Amino acid sequence: MLVDKFPWLLEPNILTLLIRALLALFCAGLIGYDRDTHGSAAGLRTHILVCVGAMLAMCTGEFTSIYYGGDASRIGAQVVSGIGFLGAGTIIVHRGHISGLTTAAGLWASACIGLAIGTGFYEAAIVGTLAVYFVERGLRNMSKRIMIKHGHYDKDRHSDKDVEIQE
Repeated sequence: MLVDKFPWLLEPNILTLLIRALLALFCAGLIGYDRDTHGSAAGLRTHILVCVGAMLAMCTGEFTSIYYGGDASRIGAQVVSGIGFLGAGTIIVHRGHISGLTTAAGLWASACIGLAIGTGFYEAAIVGTLAVYFVERGLRNMSKRIMIKHGHYDKDRHSDKDVEIQE
């Protein structure tokens, strides 16, 4: 693991915090940019703010644990449950159609990525970012193709502008 080779990456200092903040900006930025291009309720800035906030919460938990004692994961646990309230605000039900679930899940995933970065588990954050990006970008195209093939695709309900499917 990265922290085995570079143990100073786990120390609470300004350089480590800067590295963690930049990684949070990059990881959440990648996910948020993709969501922005599709007109999602939560885009680039929202995903970055959630991820950086979670990273700071976890860093604060570690800092207080080191210098004051206690359990470092307590603050992170509150992030995991608390982000549900933010995500719930993006879910809309209208005439039997539910929208915003992917946005809510993406925000929750961004928070978890931030928590991983905040603890110094950089590999998990990077792998998680790539997985979320694949799900939001790659599976969107595959899902549309499957729905069209089986006659379940409703163009009025699905409005992704960048995906062109040949029927």
